[in-house]
Amino acid sequence: MTKLYNDPARFTEDMLTGFLDANSRYVVGVPGGVVRAHRTRPGKVAVVIGGGSGHYPAFCGTVGFGFADGAVVGNIFTSPSAEEAASVARAAHGDAGVLLTTGNYAGDVMNFGLAVTQLRSEGIEAHYFAVTDDIASAPKGEETKRRGIAGDFTVFKCASAAAEDGLDLAGVIRVAEAANAATRTLGVAFDGCTLPGADHPLFTVPDGKMGVGLGIHGEPGVADEAMPSAAALAETLVDGVLDDRPDTESARIAVILNGLGRTKYEELFVVWGTAARLLRERGYEIIEPEVGELVTSLDMAGCSLTVMWLDDELERYWTSPADTPAYRKGAAASEITDGSAELRAATELQSGPQGPALAELSDDEGRRGGELVARALDAMAAMLAEAEDELGRIDAVAGDGDHGRGMVKGSSAAARAAQAAVAAGGGQGSVLAEAGKEWAAKAGGTSGVLWGALLSALGTRLGDTGRPEPETVAAGMRDGYDALVALGGAAPGDKTMLDALLPFVEDLQRRVSDGQPWRDAWRAAAEVAADAARATADLRPKVGRARPLAERSVGTPDAGATSLAMCIRTVAESFTVTAKGE
Repeated sequence: MTKLYNDPARFTEDMLTGFLDANSRYVVGVPGGVVRAHRTRPGKVAVVIGGGSGHYPAFCGTVGFGFADGAVVGNIFTSPSAEEAASVARAAHGDAGVLLTTGNYAGDVMNFGLAVTQLRSEGIEAHYFAVTDDIASAPKGEETKRRGIAGDFTVFKCASAAAEDGLDLAGVIRVAEAANAATRTLGVAFDGCTLPGADHPLFTVPDGKMGVGLGIHGEPGVADEAMPSAAALAETLVDGVLDDRPDTESARIAVILNGLGRTKYEELFVVWGTAARLLRERGYEIIEPEVGELVTSLDMAGCSLTVMWLDDELERYWTSPADTPAYRKGAAASEITDGSAELRAATELQSGPQGPALAELSDDEGRRGGELVARALDAMAAMLAEAEDELGRIDAVAGDGDHGRGMVKGSSAAARAAQAAVAAGGGQGSVLAEAGKEWAAKAGGTSGVLWGALLSALGTRLGDTGRPEPETVAAGMRDGYDALVALGGAAPGDKTMLDALLPFVEDLQRRVSDGQPWRDAWRAAAEVAADAARATADLRPKVGRARPLAERSVGTPDAGATSLAMCIRTVAESFTVTAKGE
């Protein structure tokens, strides 16, 4: 159990405070994460890695010479927001472009993809790449659906070394792609991990069993098997990874036996003794193996085996020197040691430009609409705070159990942002836009970016002046649905929040078209959304973290659809109270 914390909701922020102080020689903090303490040298591509926290030394522990130029740090097991990713990349960027790279998780893909779009609009050449090394999360032939787990480390290391070597952005991307195509990982769990402040783990493993095919965000394995001896475990891991080897004749391999947070180094060495022998007996030459904790999952008990098949270029980058807070390799003649690097100025560590004053965009009707929106968001935040544990329980059945916490962080941040926008004279459109921006920034993850997009799309349609017509409100919700489809790539039937949102939107538009007052129409459509959310219990997830555990999910409604329906109903109740008070 994670025992040492102050406020669980600020665990990541408190962790970063200590990390930055202890490693000020290497890193400085920027909004959203950390970057090297020294400026990126002219002509060097910046490599920015990241994801949720809880994986130390990944990801912020590997920012430094020979490795990453920056790391975006999200909440525990939660994708950072697009704003945070763009902020770190902007600070890390020199003059030769930036590669942003994470494991292949829906929230990371969406948020970092949006960050790339933002950076390109600012004139920064940027590209995003997702690592897909986890063989348990999708079969052969569907490698693009695989998660990124400990293989993140080999890909990040090689791409970063290529950037240090002076390759241009296209070259760094090519190396990242080659390393990813050559990397395979299989992991096992002996016990689950516990979030700070929680009194139970995200999952448990039956006595005498191990979970095979775990994720690094608290996801359980895809199957339970009898707990083996260390030698038998080594054979399981070696056989599993080699059976999925890429199409290559190379007999030289980089290997990581990775501990997940609670398995002792001594235990890992016992497993490695057999694993190394088995690999050599099968004709492989092991090049500079790593045994230890590199990509953890808080206090999860377990380990994983990663193999990267090497060519001459990948071997050169795998063995090249590095000097970071948590990972050092070879004799790194870095700019820090030779004194040639320049420290970053404080002004370089700030983020993007400010927009116009909100009061300049609105009129009296719009400002009254902004107040209505803010009251509804306050009610949503209060409701979600009470529902946090139940939403986490639903999410933990086939996910990582963080949905409740993410919704609380996002909605409370949105409510605060809405109140600030109202105080600044914002109309309903600006209040929704500011709330959406903060929801995405503070919640992170898939739900954060989707709720941010939903609120922003609705705000754009409603605008800041006048009182929106009922048809405009309904059209705004349709805009929000369309934005989520375009952003997430999911469809109705995939067991996501869309399965509650689409029935709501369709019913709302139908009722408004029939002339029903929009508040009455919203209230009736909210019941349709609730019924649709409950019906997701019969579906099998086809996207996101729950997809590898689809069978476990059957019988439990989707957490995102459930929370969406709860929010829609709470807004309806808020409208009712407001109408009575007018």
